[in-house]
Amino acid sequence: MYGTMKVAIGGPLKVAFRPWVEGLENIPAEGAAILASNHLSFSDSFFLPTMLDRKVTFIAKAEYFTTPGLKGRLTAAFFKGVGQLPVDRSGARGAGEAAIKSGIEVLERGELFGIYPEGTRSPDGRLYRGKPGGLARVALATGAPVIPVAMIDTEKIQPPGKVMPKLMRPGIRIGKPLDFSRYQGMDHDRFVLRAVTDEVMYEIMKLSGQEYVDIYATAAKRQLAEAAKAAKEAEKAEKAEKAGA
Repeated sequence: MYGTMKVAIGGPLKVAFRPWVEGLENIPAEGAAILASNHLSFSDSFFLPTMLDRKVTFIAKAEYFTTPGLKGRLTAAFFKGVGQLPVDRSGARGAGEAAIKSGIEVLERGELFGIYPEGTRSPDGRLYRGKPGGLARVALATGAPVIPVAMIDTEKIQPPGKVMPKLMRPGIRIGKPLDFSRYQGMDHDRFVLRAVTDEVMYEIMKLSGQEYVDIYATAAKRQLAEAAKAAKEAEKAEKAEKAGA
């Protein structure tokens, strides 16, 4: 099923967008490895597997598998077809533990596990602080190398509010594997988890050229939503004041 979906989806993607990739030699031909990538667009989970010879298993939010309508069914079919794992993010701790367990199982099979350390898509194209729980704990529990990955310009293909995608060439830069065996057995030390995560995020930043913001992307999204709400309320108040003048 994975091969069929990759040909059906990946083939047209390659022809239409002609994505470029650097550092393919850093992906091992066999054996377990973690691909830790920045997250700019929904399409990241399409472009990265398309350009690799090996299967990559990502965890994906459960909504991708349960959204109604034609688009929802097609999305669910794709994610199921390429072996992506649904994780319910409604409970933060439960979601984190499920992601860790899923990642360990994939790596124990000697496969590639993909993860977005930021935890969600960047709201503005900048690189945000990595969450230490999933990535670092999976890496230290399994001993698998972590390969930093930078998606380039994928957010420009279909910006929020745009229905038709823009035909342009996105890119992928793949860095050299990072070995964290020096921290073996310390996967419950929060300072070690933070250090591992920050080292990976630094490598992603170098590969992507993104501006780094030392807050979580979820907090940034909340701030943006609050600012938009405040601006809308201020505009509404101004209109009411003018109408009453």
